[in-house]
Amino acid sequence: MPYINVRVAGALQPEQKREIVKRITEVMQDVAGKPPEATYIVIDEVSRENWAKSGKLLENG
Repeated sequence: MPYINVRVAGALQPEQKREIVKRITEVMQDVAGKPPEATYIVIDEVSRENWAKSGKLLENG
Protein backbone atom coordinates (compact mmCIF):
# COMPACT_ATOMS: atom_id res chain seq x y z
CA MET A 1 0.00 0.00 0.00
CA PRO A 2 1.72 3.21 -1.13
CA TYR A 3 1.47 6.24 1.12
CA ILE A 4 2.50 9.45 -0.61
CA ASN A 5 2.88 12.77 1.18
CA VAL A 6 2.88 15.94 -0.94
CA ARG A 7 3.92 19.17 0.76
CA VAL A 8 3.36 22.51 -0.87
CA ALA A 9 4.03 26.06 0.18
CA GLY A 10 0.75 27.90 0.38
CA ALA A 11 -2.75 26.76 -0.47
CA LEU A 12 -4.02 24.87 -3.49
CA GLN A 13 -7.44 25.12 -5.05
CA PRO A 14 -9.67 22.02 -4.77
CA GLU A 15 -9.45 21.40 -8.53
CA GLN A 16 -5.65 21.48 -8.32
CA LYS A 17 -5.69 18.91 -5.52
CA ARG A 18 -8.02 16.66 -7.50
CA GLU A 19 -5.71 16.77 -10.52
CA ILE A 20 -2.58 16.18 -8.43
CA VAL A 21 -3.97 13.10 -6.69
CA LYS A 22 -5.41 11.78 -9.97
CA ARG A 23 -2.05 12.01 -11.73
CA ILE A 24 0.00 10.65 -8.85
CA THR A 25 -2.38 7.70 -8.57
CA GLU A 26 -2.06 7.07 -12.33
CA VAL A 27 1.75 7.15 -12.13
CA MET A 28 1.78 4.66 -9.25
CA GLN A 29 -0.49 2.36 -11.24
CA ASP A 30 1.42 2.69 -14.53
CA VAL A 31 4.97 2.60 -13.18
CA ALA A 32 4.74 0.56 -9.98
CA GLY A 33 1.68 -1.58 -10.73
CA LYS A 34 -0.12 -0.35 -7.60
CA PRO A 35 -3.92 -0.44 -7.77
CA PRO A 36 -5.60 2.94 -7.23
CA GLU A 37 -7.65 1.62 -4.32
CA ALA A 38 -4.41 0.84 -2.45
CA THR A 39 -2.80 4.26 -2.96
CA TYR A 40 -3.09 6.85 -0.19
CA ILE A 41 -2.09 10.47 -0.77
CA VAL A 42 -1.94 13.27 1.78
CA ILE A 43 -1.48 16.89 0.76
CA ASP A 44 0.08 19.14 3.40
CA GLU A 45 -0.37 22.83 2.70
CA VAL A 46 2.35 24.63 4.65
CA SER A 47 1.96 28.33 5.29
CA ARG A 48 4.58 30.30 3.35
CA GLU A 49 5.62 31.92 6.64
CA ASN A 50 6.66 28.43 7.80
CA TRP A 51 8.63 27.52 4.68
CA ALA A 52 12.09 28.80 3.79
CA LYS A 53 14.53 28.48 0.91
CA SER A 54 18.07 29.83 0.67
CA GLY A 55 17.87 31.23 4.18
CA LYS A 56 14.74 33.28 3.53
CA LEU A 57 11.09 32.71 4.37
CA LEU A 58 8.98 32.39 1.24
CA GLU A 59 6.59 35.05 2.51
CA ASN A 60 9.38 37.57 1.98
CA GLY A 61 10.17 36.42 -1.54
